[in-house]
Amino acid sequence: MFKIGLIINPLAGLGGTVALKGSDGMAEQARALGAEPRALQRSSLALAELVALKDHVRIYTVAGDMGETVCRTLGLPFEICYRPGNPTTAGDTHQAVPLLVQRGIDLLLFAGGDGTARDICAEVPEHLCVLGIPAGVKIHSGVYGVTPAGTGRLLARLVRGEPVSLMAAEVMDIDEAAFREGRVRARRYGEMLIPGELSYVQAVKVAGKESAELVLTDIADDIIERMDDDTWYIMGSGTTVAAVMERLGLENTLLGVDLVYRKRLVVSDLDARSLYDQIRDKQCKLVITLIGGQGHIFGRGNQQLSPEVIKAVGRDNIWLLATKAKLNSLHGRPLRVDTNDPGLDRELGGLMRVITGYHDEVLVRVANPEDEAE
Repeated sequence: MFKIGLIINPLAGLGGTVALKGSDGMAEQARALGAEPRALQRSSLALAELVALKDHVRIYTVAGDMGETVCRTLGLPFEICYRPGNPTTAGDTHQAVPLLVQRGIDLLLFAGGDGTARDICAEVPEHLCVLGIPAGVKIHSGVYGVTPAGTGRLLARLVRGEPVSLMAAEVMDIDEAAFREGRVRARRYGEMLIPGELSYVQAVKVAGKESAELVLTDIADDIIERMDDDTWYIMGSGTTVAAVMERLGLENTLLGVDLVYRKRLVVSDLDARSLYDQIRDKQCKLVITLIGGQGHIFGRGNQQLSPEVIKAVGRDNIWLLATKAKLNSLHGRPLRVDTNDPGLDRELGGLMRVITGYHDEVLVRVANPEDEAE
């Protein structure tokens, strides 16, 4: 029997359709503007995936719209562990989590947005796996499924006992008041353990320009922390690498290749020959990104990174950067390499680490079609 804790924030997402940029403390105003709750409907989409598995699950939840209503409607087996006030508040979530944990649940499922994730994160033990149903206005955190149905499918895999890896994901939230005034103030509130399935779980902070900036900052901070004073860094083209240069306070050639040593810019916009002459006898790291939608690492807009340069650096010294949104845009396709050296292309094949955030990496396959067919 797979034991699931369930908490639904029935007010989550209420302010979205009426352009309130969030629902925190805005429920009455949202309703006055004609907003309708959607958290229960989105929770139903996720939990519907468990109906066929109901003999194998037991749900421990909260009375009323914080969980009971959806379970009762779908005919899922449940037990009420907490009765909230009316209207419900964040305090109800804080009180309910420990009571559900006491029941020995295998996973805590919750519906809401970043505010709800913050409330859950404040109470849940580090060892417990959680999974969020996206129902809020602000969903920058990496603890939510890409869709309600996707969340449900991943949950069904867990119930069926299929092997699923685990990973730590960040809980992020922004200041709604500042956001409504056009200013983005983001803060990291911690991490929670989630099923680490990239096809089902969304990337951290990928919705909107301000979110992309946040995740690029995370990636840049990770790279800068890794840098040492004995290594030369070849900085490739693209906005992801540009974010690292910006964080270092260095000028950047967006569509070119720069060379950095001891966190100082040495040479800008190098061509292939000049770059090779600069690094052939040095300890180097190559910092690059991939092309979104295509997945090319080499051979598309960065021909300055010639086969000679790549061989001089070595495969193990390539730092590949990408947001999870960019990886998701590949829809499971492998990364591609087109160095104009077929032998090198094959050597670059296989699993490669991709830095996707601060202390956050995933393994992605590098393979060209011609090599896959062999």
